[in-house]
Amino acid sequence: MSLTTAQVLQRFLPAYRHTHKLTPQQAKVTNLLCACHTQALGGYTLRCDDCGHCKDYFHSCRNRHCPQCQRQASEHWLLQRQQDLLPVPYFHVVFTLPHTLNGWVQLHPEVLYRLFFQAVSSTLKTFGRDPKRLNGELGWTSVLHTWGQNLNQHVHTHCLIPGGAFNTDTQVWREARSTYLFPVKALSRRVRGVLVSSLRKAYDRGELSRIEDHAEVDRVLNTLMHLPWGVFSKPTYGHTDTVLGYLAQYTYRIAISDRRLLTMDENSVSFKYKDYADDYRQKVMALQGTEFVRRFLLHVLPQGFMRIRHYGFMVNCQRRRKLAQIRQSLSTAATSVSRPPRTCPESAVAVKAVLPTSCPRCHCTHIRIITREKIRKR
Repeated sequence: MSLTTAQVLQRFLPAYRHTHKLTPQQAKVTNLLCACHTQALGGYTLRCDDCGHCKDYFHSCRNRHCPQCQRQASEHWLLQRQQDLLPVPYFHVVFTLPHTLNGWVQLHPEVLYRLFFQAVSSTLKTFGRDPKRLNGELGWTSVLHTWGQNLNQHVHTHCLIPGGAFNTDTQVWREARSTYLFPVKALSRRVRGVLVSSLRKAYDRGELSRIEDHAEVDRVLNTLMHLPWGVFSKPTYGHTDTVLGYLAQYTYRIAISDRRLLTMDENSVSFKYKDYADDYRQKVMALQGTEFVRRFLLHVLPQGFMRIRHYGFMVNCQRRRKLAQIRQSLSTAATSVSRPPRTCPESAVAVKAVLPTSCPRCHCTHIRIITREKIRKR
């Protein structure tokens, strides 16, 4: 049986809690992850009418941090985004928050993440509306990631952006001619200035109350203004489906998937990771169990925080109408929109059965639910 994150938490979380205090949100998440697919959450008992075989199936926790849950929700999200694809080139743009701010993120994650989203959106909207560039409205989807492959804190946002902008006054789509959409150095300077200014104002408003040293605020913000901020921009060139698939993997889970976990002993956990600094080579990392828990908990999101956001003509309330206008402007029927090879209809994902449709012993289809109550250990 493969190793799961829940098993790692069950073993090492008690030791971690002896030396660290969990936030209410971290405690809630870890309790749900440890109870996922166990009798603690109840479930169903299925019985075969032919052979009398009975088997229990336990509920999932359905928490967005759980590696065992939400596979269907991820598939559903992916199929919805496929329907939104326009027949134009796409760009994958990544904005990275400097590690200098990692300590502030741990103290005020909701404030830092919110201001980071706002700085990125303000920057992209400004560049899109610039008459010397695209002179129109951009539309894109942003997904916040807070981790690197080794589970350390690495806050960045992935933006999937159609290569052009739509002028709502002239109803004309203006295609991006650049191979990188916008100059990355200019993007970096703009997002840096916007976010540093926003952080200073947030501190003055008392939103960063856990940072008590005013001199530290000035020192950190002044340092940030002299650092190059990481911005990556690359056209997808027909691999938009690959980028969408990558984003979909982490729409309803965080940090690590169970398939990357390798072994666990009394003291440590080992897992696979990709070393981007060493030509993307696959390596194995071993961590002390409590250190694994610490790194995992760095990525627990604030209660109710939206880490997937749509902007411009992709906002939920306007998306359908504006995409239709853009397709009309491109003189392209909606049925000819380029889509990834995965063409499974959305309805098939929505009704995919969680419970088996045949008996695991005799393989007949005469099985039925005999109880929906909380299951006690046999």
